[in-house]
Amino acid sequence: MSFIYRYLSLHYKNLVDALTRITEQPLGNLMTIVVIGIALALPAGLRVMVSNISTMSDSWDAAADFTIYLEMTVDETRANELARNIEQRTDVRRAILIDRAQALVEFQNYSGFGEALETLQVNPLPHALIISPTGGSTSDVSELAMALEGMEETALVQLDTAWVKRLRSILELALRVVDIVTVLLGFGVIIVIGNTIRLEINNRQDEIEVIKLVGGSNGYVRRPFLYSGFWYGFGGGIVAILTIWGVLGLVNSPARALAELYDSSYRLIGLNFMETLMLLGTGGLLGWAGAAIATARHLRDADPE
Repeated sequence: MSFIYRYLSLHYKNLVDALTRITEQPLGNLMTIVVIGIALALPAGLRVMVSNISTMSDSWDAAADFTIYLEMTVDETRANELARNIEQRTDVRRAILIDRAQALVEFQNYSGFGEALETLQVNPLPHALIISPTGGSTSDVSELAMALEGMEETALVQLDTAWVKRLRSILELALRVVDIVTVLLGFGVIIVIGNTIRLEINNRQDEIEVIKLVGGSNGYVRRPFLYSGFWYGFGGGIVAILTIWGVLGLVNSPARALAELYDSSYRLIGLNFMETLMLLGTGGLLGWAGAAIATARHLRDADPE
């Protein structure tokens, strides 16, 4: 137990000493941490935005709604009966009847041809049914639309969900691009931290040689630099989290306005608890890896003659 206690105490001391050394030069090290934080925030922030857009598009249940225009010979009683029958289908959540009179009033109000339509002796518009699929925008409505198009009372089925499929394809492509950017910037973080640790090794060259002369192992010499790399990455993770929340705060208002245009109350979602921990852990891990690469290469050159 005493051996484990001494081992953990040594690591704790190295952890604290590494943080202390970083705070001794706050301005230069803060600039390094900010650069690392921006590199981490870019892919993480893009992933958050893509996730928000994907969730927002899934919440647009009205995007999957389509309209059935009935034959002119279908009266209101039969149209109501059709609406009830269709609503009983398991793949239909709601069927709303828009009768001819209501459709004409809405067309007069929104088309700009109100005065011209008032001169018509006969209402030229048919009854229409607005169909809401059970699965909303996540469902494939083509089969349902084809089935309802086969009814003898159906004159036309108007289906416009192609834009939803295009949006999902764009989001899938965006996620793939984010994955590539994440890997590239991850390597960039490793290089930045590795170069910073290399400079620290050069600045402490005499100290390292003395430690090795008195029997210090490479592991003993390497450990403080590994913890320094961890702190650089961990600090960069904190900066990345603050940056992401700041950006979300700036775009929250226009995003809310966009959602309201689609009759949605959706609000932007930032990093959750697990994603926050993952970003901090990723920063620390990348910092550790960068320091390990730098020390493995440069400590060999520090062997005393």
